[in-house]
Amino acid sequence: MQKPDGLPAEIDLSRPSAARVYDYFLGGAHNFDIDRQLAEQIAAMTPNLPATMRAGREFLRRAMRTLLDAGIDQFLDIGSGIPTVGNVHEVAQAANPKARVVYVDIDPVAVAHSRELLAGNELTGVIHADLRDPERILSEARALDLLDFGRPLGVLLAGVVHFLPDTDRPGDVLATLRAAAAPGSYLVISHSTFEDQPQEMLDAQRLSARTATEITLRSRAEVTGFFGDWTIVEPGVVHMELWRPDSASEAAADGPRFGAFGGVARNDRPAS
Repeated sequence: MQKPDGLPAEIDLSRPSAARVYDYFLGGAHNFDIDRQLAEQIAAMTPNLPATMRAGREFLRRAMRTLLDAGIDQFLDIGSGIPTVGNVHEVAQAANPKARVVYVDIDPVAVAHSRELLAGNELTGVIHADLRDPERILSEARALDLLDFGRPLGVLLAGVVHFLPDTDRPGDVLATLRAAAAPGSYLVISHSTFEDQPQEMLDAQRLSARTATEITLRSRAEVTGFFGDWTIVEPGVVHMELWRPDSASEAAADGPRFGAFGGVARNDRPAS
C-alpha cells in the first residue's frame, strides 16, 4: 500500500492500528483499508460495537462537562488516539476558550495526524509516548509548558488502560500519574470489562489481539482500584451509559449494557 503524504516512514500499514480502527468506528477519516477490514470483521460479529464506541465517546464528553463545571481548565489526555469526532480540545475550548489540552498517544499515525490537525492551536500539544512510561509523559508534558501541575488538572484515560496487561503493572502506572496531580485534580477512566457481556462481545474483544495493542478485560473492582484513594464521584464506577446520562432512556433498565465501565474521581488530599 502506498503511504499517504505526511506520515512517518516507519509506519507499518500492513498491520491494523487500534487508534485507526477506533477512528473508523467514530466516523473519522484517518484510517486505512487494513483498519477498515478489521473493523468490519469485528462489527460483523457484534453489530452494536460502533454504538459501543460512540457510547465511550459520549461518556468522555459527559465527564468533560463535569470537570469543566468544576473549574478544570487544563487536560492531559493519554491514549487520545486521533482527535476525531467530538475531541477533547473542542469540548474544552467551547466551554472555556483558554482551556489547554495535551494529547498523548503511542501510535505514530495518531500522533502524526494529531499534529497536523492541531497546527495553529497554541493551547494544545501532542506527545508521542507510551502509557507504560508515565514519568516520560509527565516530563514531556511539563516541557511543553502548557500545563501547570501545581494547579488542578484533568487526567483522561478513556479506553486506554485496558491495553496494559497485568505484567505491565497498570496499578503502578496509575499511581505515578495520580501522584503528579495537584489537589483538586480529576481522573477519568473508561475500561473494557467481561462483566455482564454476551459471548459474542467477548469474542470480538479478543480480535484486538490482531492489533499491536491487545485488550485486557477487567472487573468493576479492578477498574475501581485504578482510582486509588481518590474520591470517586457519583454515580461511581458504572457501565459507561449509566454515568450521568443525558436522558432517562439512556439509563433504562432494559437498555443495552456496553462492554466498559466508566468512572471519575477527585483528588481530595490536602495540599502539602
